[in-house]
Amino acid sequence: MYDHLYDVFEDAGVDVEVVVHEDHPTLNRRVAELLGAGESLDLISTHAKYTPSQSPWLHPLDDLVDPGAASALTPRAVSLCRYQGQLWCLPRLIDVRVLWTRDDRVDTVPDTWADLDQSSIVFGFPGRESGLFGTFFELVDGAGGRLFETDGSPCIESDEAQAAVELLCRLAARAPAVLPTWHYDDVDDALLDGRLDAAAAWPGAWGPISRSDIIDRLSPHLYPAGPASRVSYSGCHAWAVPRTTRDLEGALDLLHRLVGFDAQALDASGGNICAHTAAFAAVQPVDDTDQRRLDITRQTIDQAMITYPPLANFPQIEDDGWSAIHDALLGRISPSEAVARMQQRAESILTADT
Repeated sequence: MYDHLYDVFEDAGVDVEVVVHEDHPTLNRRVAELLGAGESLDLISTHAKYTPSQSPWLHPLDDLVDPGAASALTPRAVSLCRYQGQLWCLPRLIDVRVLWTRDDRVDTVPDTWADLDQSSIVFGFPGRESGLFGTFFELVDGAGGRLFETDGSPCIESDEAQAAVELLCRLAARAPAVLPTWHYDDVDDALLDGRLDAAAAWPGAWGPISRSDIIDRLSPHLYPAGPASRVSYSGCHAWAVPRTTRDLEGALDLLHRLVGFDAQALDASGGNICAHTAAFAAVQPVDDTDQRRLDITRQTIDQAMITYPPLANFPQIEDDGWSAIHDALLGRISPSEAVARMQQRAESILTADT
């Protein structure tokens, strides 16, 4: 859903060598391996939630980027790219989830997770990696629970967390058996090829959705609400410059190009909610469905965004967390065991870091 941006290189006649092209969790692991080994990378695609963990490898950007380039971007997105007072990356796009349903299969659109749970709707969600942990995060927060205290210490083991894993297990039980193997794009594919009645998608999924044979049978809706609030686990894909670059000037030139109006407008043309304020304001919906999904996305960004804690070891906590939930989906452990394991592992990780 993000690959259409590569056209910016060809259109501008820019010679760029793509070193790693993977789904985001795999990309993060490969970048960690390369930077940890001292390999030279000039620019990386990252995510603002990984800023704390990646900051030792990155150039701080406050004194390197044109102030006008940063000020043209959505302030909230830029703020998510800061850690300990410094700017480590510049935002590319803002991601929040939109619910898509099949009009020919769903008579009553679920407004809440409870509505979805009580229905017979076959709902798809990522069954692994950050997508699974993010869905769990949404369910806990939407129910009024928390995963971390204000000081960053974990408080994962709770009634809300156990109920969230139980709900994910019930939803997975009526979905295709391969759901635990799915990333985001796999969920989108399953919705479009008829294996699901409903699924949540990032804005960038609009490209394949709009071109699908069933677009006239799909409609966008607000993401389901929990008993306490309606939330979407959100964040920003971003660009960062590693300290290993051998061409800082070229890296910064490419960074400025990618956050500029033209590249951001190209990104938005594929459905992404680009971080460039003027480029996003210039987006014209192609039809009523596109208008509705843009309105829903804007409403979700304004009212329902929740983000990750600024912890340097959050990626490790997230990895252990989704792994425990994944084992519960497969019936290897109970939901209560999954929650207890997440709490224990998070405590161990944070203790080891002090």
